[in-house]
Amino acid sequence: MTRRPTAHLVLSDGTTFEGEAAAALLDGAVIQGEAVFNTALSGYQEVITDPSYAGQVVAFTYPHIGNYGVNEGDTESTSLHLEGVIVRDLPPLHSNFRATGGIEDYLRDAGVGAITGIDTRRLTRHLRDTGAVPCAAGTGPLDELASLAAAAKGTDGCDLATGVSTNEPYVVGKGELRVVALDLGIKRTIVEHLARFATVTIVPSSTSAHEILSLDPDGIFLSNGPGDPGALPAISATVADLLGQRPILGICLGHQILAQALGGETFKLPFGHHGSNHPVKNLATGHVEITAQNHNYAVVDGSITGAEVTHLNLNDGVIEGIKVASADAVGVQHHPEAGPGPHDATYLFDEFAARIATPRSH
Repeated sequence: MTRRPTAHLVLSDGTTFEGEAAAALLDGAVIQGEAVFNTALSGYQEVITDPSYAGQVVAFTYPHIGNYGVNEGDTESTSLHLEGVIVRDLPPLHSNFRATGGIEDYLRDAGVGAITGIDTRRLTRHLRDTGAVPCAAGTGPLDELASLAAAAKGTDGCDLATGVSTNEPYVVGKGELRVVALDLGIKRTIVEHLARFATVTIVPSSTSAHEILSLDPDGIFLSNGPGDPGALPAISATVADLLGQRPILGICLGHQILAQALGGETFKLPFGHHGSNHPVKNLATGHVEITAQNHNYAVVDGSITGAEVTHLNLNDGVIEGIKVASADAVGVQHHPEAGPGPHDATYLFDEFAARIATPRSH
């Protein structure tokens, strides 16, 4: 096999890693974005197609990425929104009966660069110590990459949800119940879970409260998505206008937006939660659920008056779930749809279905 061109990954703090160019880096592309690490052992296609990674460069801690190829059934969105991929080893061959192609061609066709041969253990330890930082990667001179890394933006103060939201409403499912999903970067697997029991109308992130209520939904869903919730005051104001009007469920960014609408505050985690093995304690049952996660921001404990904390992350104590009975609103930080990940938390969709099936009192 022909040796790949040498490439470098440079962090904004000057830390440098040598590797090899892959995917769109072979065409002269440059990676530039915020470096984060994901600890999932499988499901790399779902990870790279998750709109929540907009603006970010994903480093996989699992060493072999691409073993089983890619296929149309495992995509979480119609296009790739992440800025790049970092891996230890990118196998030249894949093997799986479902595969329709390889991950490198998939990334290259989408114009997304990758760098392989990186010491991802060293990189992950560094990010754990310093937090997520901007980076750049490519085959160009180190000084140029260092300048690009220094100029790269993180996610602080960035509205990335608007860029990944749908431009026009669309409908999925044929259930008797009606759900309006505010698209902040919604994943296909989430829509599939909602469509099991409802007709789901997915609407752009700019949709007003009046427009949402005019669709006469039984429930309102606030989706996952990328970026800083603090950069989305207009969406938080929309959700504030919806409080008490219909039952609400928020996931990930939707959970953070819901918290802000309820008067709460959010903050940025040092390196976020990205993976499919995070232990979360359900405070009502005492059970520990292994969950899928992908977020950089979280809700400040005690910042929401009248909110009941329902779930906690056992790794760092971060709030993973809230409930405000007076507003009929529930939010969870983790991803119960598990695309990819375990299915411990999928009951949350059943609970939402039961809530919106209850006859309205308003």
